[in-house]
Amino acid sequence: MEDVKLEFPTLPQSKEDAEDWTYPMRREMQEILPGLFLGPYSSAMKSKLPILQKHGITHVICIRQNIEANFIKPNFQQLFRYLVLDIADNPVENIIRFFPMTKEFIDGSLQTGGKVLVHGNAGISRSAALVIAYIMETFGVKYREAFTYVQERRFCINPNAGFVHQLQEYEAIYLAKLTIQMMSPLQLERSLSVQSGTTGSLKRTHEEEEEFGNMQVAAAQNG
Repeated sequence: MEDVKLEFPTLPQSKEDAEDWTYPMRREMQEILPGLFLGPYSSAMKSKLPILQKHGITHVICIRQNIEANFIKPNFQQLFRYLVLDIADNPVENIIRFFPMTKEFIDGSLQTGGKVLVHGNAGISRSAALVIAYIMETFGVKYREAFTYVQERRFCINPNAGFVHQLQEYEAIYLAKLTIQMMSPLQLERSLSVQSGTTGSLKRTHEEEEEFGNMQVAAAQNG
């Protein structure tokens, strides 16, 4: 079977005129990639509408836990398109399950010429983890490289230890998913045949894959 070669775009270079990080900048949003911003809730409050409009924001990913919903909320639902995610900043929280929908939302915005702000409360752990995952999958880079890239633009990021572990695991997950997506039907059938040992047991293979997927989810939830 031919190897499927995955091709990724190159990460944009750092801006030469990057500002020196100052402590108050943690309360503002920063542009991580062209059109993709990361920041705290303070950058998405009602008083910040002129700044959001000046930067051309059209989409917002708002990350909060249920108990935060009374003070972290979508403030401009008539103006921007929102994706609201219920994620706790807790090392045992399964954050991997939110990566695909986040990528789809960001890609959808950027492809239509929009600009996205990703924010949680402080813009340090949950929102940073989602942006790092997006960069890993979009540019095919490892966790450490994606983390460094984001940190160069928002110095205060610090995903919790559980999120870091899941981000490191995610590399193998998205690479496998992309490989399967790129395979021709014939390659996919051959691959499934090799896995199951016989050509006639595709159903059994699917059942095994489903069971393995459930085990992975359970492991991620318990991990």
